[in-house]
Amino acid sequence: MKILTSRLTPVFTLLISVLFFNSCGQVSPNNSVYVPEPPEWSVDASIYEVNIRQYSPEGTFNAFAEHIPRLKVMGVDILWLMPIHPIGEENRKGTLGSYYSVADYMAVNSEFGTKEDFRALVETAHEYDMKVILDWVANHTSWDAVWTETNPEFYESDENGNFVPPVEDWDDVIQLDLDNPEMQEQMIQAMEYWVDEFGVDGYRADVAYMVPTEFWIEARQRLDDIKPVFMLAEAEEPELHQAFDMTYAWDYAETIRNIGTGEADLSALDETLNESFEMFNRSDYRMLFTTNHDENSWTGSDPDMYGENFENFAVLSATVWGMPLVYSGQEAGLDQQIEFFEKDLIEWKDYPLEDFYRTLLTLKSENPALYNGAEGGKYLKMSTNRDDTIFSFKRIKNEDQVFVILNFSDGSVDFTFDSGDQGQWLDEFSSDSITISAEYQMAPNSYRLLSQ
Repeated sequence: MKILTSRLTPVFTLLISVLFFNSCGQVSPNNSVYVPEPPEWSVDASIYEVNIRQYSPEGTFNAFAEHIPRLKVMGVDILWLMPIHPIGEENRKGTLGSYYSVADYMAVNSEFGTKEDFRALVETAHEYDMKVILDWVANHTSWDAVWTETNPEFYESDENGNFVPPVEDWDDVIQLDLDNPEMQEQMIQAMEYWVDEFGVDGYRADVAYMVPTEFWIEARQRLDDIKPVFMLAEAEEPELHQAFDMTYAWDYAETIRNIGTGEADLSALDETLNESFEMFNRSDYRMLFTTNHDENSWTGSDPDMYGENFENFAVLSATVWGMPLVYSGQEAGLDQQIEFFEKDLIEWKDYPLEDFYRTLLTLKSENPALYNGAEGGKYLKMSTNRDDTIFSFKRIKNEDQVFVILNFSDGSVDFTFDSGDQGQWLDEFSSDSITISAEYQMAPNSYRLLSQ
């Protein structure tokens, strides 16, 4: 779930007292703020968003678990499961409702299976050396959530004592009182439960910017006391990295959509990347994506948003910075807008882009220049005399390099690198050794993914 304009989100001022060291965090040099450290296993990881409802005809944990071996071969490291909890019935949207209208944080949606089915899914993922993070909705619940009966004081209310939605359009959910310490305690205990009892490896926090950062810092420390966890914030506020390992690159996503539809040119990409490099520390993980559940259901399919340049944008998102996200069905060439509140099965079509993503994700894990955060290589923009249609850059870490050349034009382009000949490289898709001279030609809507 998101608000369409991320710039409207609040920025919270942090006044956090010194806490303790643990296995996954440290106290910053000014001795004032707890700073989490990403788990070691996340440094070269890629992430995959799982839409259980639409993944199979059964729409169950067990049916999805059968895909784990395939996803492992594709190079996926982290499975992010959209919310698994029971969905409220009161004021439900559509037939099946929104996953983000949570009725009970301590239960699973019976449509997906049982708790034991979920436990088996997590165990299977771990057997394949993959991690599982849960989508967590800490800002609001359904109108008929368990807490509305047991703890109505956990909610905000209007002058008449009625529950209220957090945003007018989100009328299937109601706002929690985020200042209530007992509510915060119960929320953190629920998060601890899934890590402690089921081995969950972390959380993706829905609309994380709408919840006080102090809450997330407390939650992160307590989860790390159980085991090192990975935390993803659906937000683009730098200060949230005091609790989270990774944030959404929303501005980047908006920019590439605008380029894809012709509303912006490649200069906007330079501007957005430079702004992001200035806003965030190199140690901050950033999640880059071409789509996710929100973009797909509410904005358009991959062909709608990117046309013939979809693969160009996917290569860009897997290499330019941060951790790449693949959404359920993208390996099938996702050309449908999946219904959000109804059953709408993904059309798998024998996975035509599975090899494409395997190449991207494998290079991500094998070449240190593409590692996450400060472990990854520096970004170097490669200028040409055709920067209006050619976007090119290198990622460099010591002797390891990745070189990306993208032609966003519908026509063949001859161009010249300002810095001259680029030498010998390995083409990751063809496995050929090729020479990139100062004068080069690219076919329409094409890409080169090269390494040394």
